[in-house]
Amino acid sequence: MADNVEAIQKSIKWYIIIGVILIVFSGLTVGLSYVELPTHSLNILVGMILATIKATLVALIFMHLNHERSMIYKILLFTVVLASVLFALFIFSHEDPLVFSGFYAPVEQQ
Repeated sequence: MADNVEAIQKSIKWYIIIGVILIVFSGLTVGLSYVELPTHSLNILVGMILATIKATLVALIFMHLNHERSMIYKILLFTVVLASVLFALFIFSHEDPLVFSGFYAPVEQQ
């Protein structure tokens, strides 16, 4: 952490720069909602990438995770891997839904 006035002013300048970057990325996210990319999935992918960048900046700079020990990074890595696996499972389940024969109630014939 900062011990003198110069270090504090430098960190404030850094916070302002990161804040402006977050505002720009938020504007890009809003602008993306008005732009129709070739597929809807591409819109979602670009939006998720922007959201990931913003969340990373907030966690590293404003939550001071860039000054933490290596254990916090191991926990964060586990979280990222788990979230990625869950996203992959969702995508796989969406691509290949379970279909059972006779799952629906039989229709009465007249």
